[in-house]
Amino acid sequence: MTDHGGERTGGPVRVLLADDEAMIRAGVRAILGAVPGIEVVAEAADGREAVELALRHRPDVCLLDIRMPRLDGLGAVAELRQVLPGTAVVMLTTFSEDEYVAGALGSGASGFLLKTGDPRELIAGVQAAAEGGAYLSPSVARRVISQFGGKALGKAAAARARAEELTGREREVLALVGAGLSNAEIAQRLHVVEGTVKAYVSAILARLGLKNRVQAAILAYEAGLVGDE
Repeated sequence: MTDHGGERTGGPVRVLLADDEAMIRAGVRAILGAVPGIEVVAEAADGREAVELALRHRPDVCLLDIRMPRLDGLGAVAELRQVLPGTAVVMLTTFSEDEYVAGALGSGASGFLLKTGDPRELIAGVQAAAEGGAYLSPSVARRVISQFGGKALGKAAAARARAEELTGREREVLALVGAGLSNAEIAQRLHVVEGTVKAYVSAILARLGLKNRVQAAILAYEAGLVGDE
């Protein structure tokens, strides 16, 4: 559960699901419904209904299809970031919708999940977003980074210059974010407490003017901070 300030306050992760295909909604609901600690609180068949239901139910995570009638996923994520900044938004996508992924990234989506991906990716994506992190399905991560990293965050030289604004420790944290590690994993790697990592990540996002960890991960790749994972 998320309070009005956007912080998790305990209880199950409350999810709103929006997709214009009833069978997709049923499948996603079945997967999430089998996981202790996750609850699907509402379903929408289009983006406009998704925004309306999100305002009513205040979910922790909204799972949005990109292509929907009335209001598509891009329009919905843009509205949700304005009216419910404490609610994370994760996009459901297919490889044929790459151009939409770039737009959603720029709008502040917390993650991208492939509809045909492993169900475990869906669960991991929802849990990561609920905890304030970001998630890219492994099968879509490299594609997003390689195709849209440059468009979203500038060329490699510009990315390296931006990374140089950070301290050495901040660059180290940024590299680990780019490698896909969670805050807990980064804390374990660096032998610090998780709260310290959260503070570093917040400082990195603020200093570089980034909206979320997905954009931070792309910058890490563009700056050459992450090896060939």
